[in-house]
Parts: sequence; structure tokens; C-alpha cells
Amino acid sequence: MTSNTVTRADSLTELERQVSILLRRIKKVISVRAHLVHPDIQSASYLMLGWLDEHGPVRASALADQFHIDKGAISRQLQHLEELGLVERHPDPADGRATLVRVTPEAVRRLQDASAERRRWLDDRLADWSAERLGRFAAELGAYNDALG
Repeated sequence: MTSNTVTRADSLTELERQVSILLRRIKKVISVRAHLVHPDIQSASYLMLGWLDEHGPVRASALADQFHIDKGAISRQLQHLEELGLVERHPDPADGRATLVRVTPEAVRRLQDASAERRRWLDDRLADWSAERLGRFAAELGAYNDALG
């Protein structure tokens, strides 16, 4: 064996390093996208808003379960999002005592605009990657996420 042989342990260490870099970049991206949606929105609220856009309308308890945050913190974040005009609450037709939270049409528009801006930015940075390379990378990243699922 030569000193250039890469072991599984070496590869796992490098994977951890690269994922750490990715996580730091993702935190920055989330902050930038949050401010594209609204200058007063916090990153955690932006993530909640995006999830709500995909899965809503839901009860606040579903958000608490999804994000592993206590109901009081969820309530404060929802109140702030409501004040910004990004979410609205309506009675739950299945249980009049409960309310459902959903994104407003304005929030949907802002989320779509932020996503389109981010895709343009990403496309500029990866302009020299072919569609096939992008597809392979996305597939590998998906397999990684599924394995850790």
C-alpha cells in the first residue's frame, strides 16, 4: 500500500468536512432567501413558511411536531408571520375549536420569487456543469439524504 491510498475512514472524514462546509453555506443561503421574502423575517420563520407552503394548511401543533419546537415558540413565530402578512389563520372545518394556518397569496409570490432568484444565482455559479453532471450530483445527494433519513 502506498501513502496515497485513501481509506474508508479518510473518505468519511472528508465527507464530514464537506457536509460541514455545506451546512455553513446553507445557513447563509437561508438567511439571504429569508430576507428576499421579507426584510424582517428570521431564518427559522422562513423555513417554517416554506414548509407551510408545501404542506399547509395545518394546525400549529403540526408545525411544532415538524420542527421539534414548543408550541409557545411556534405561536410567537406565527404571530410575527401573520403581522408581516405572510400567514393567515382560519377555523378548522373538521373541528371548529381549532385553527388552521396557511400562507397568504403574497407569501406564495414572495417565496416563488426568492426561489427563482436563488436558482438563477446557482445556475450562474454552476454554469460549467452539464445537465448530466447536475443530475448525477442531485441523485447522489438524494441517495445520501435517503441513507441518513
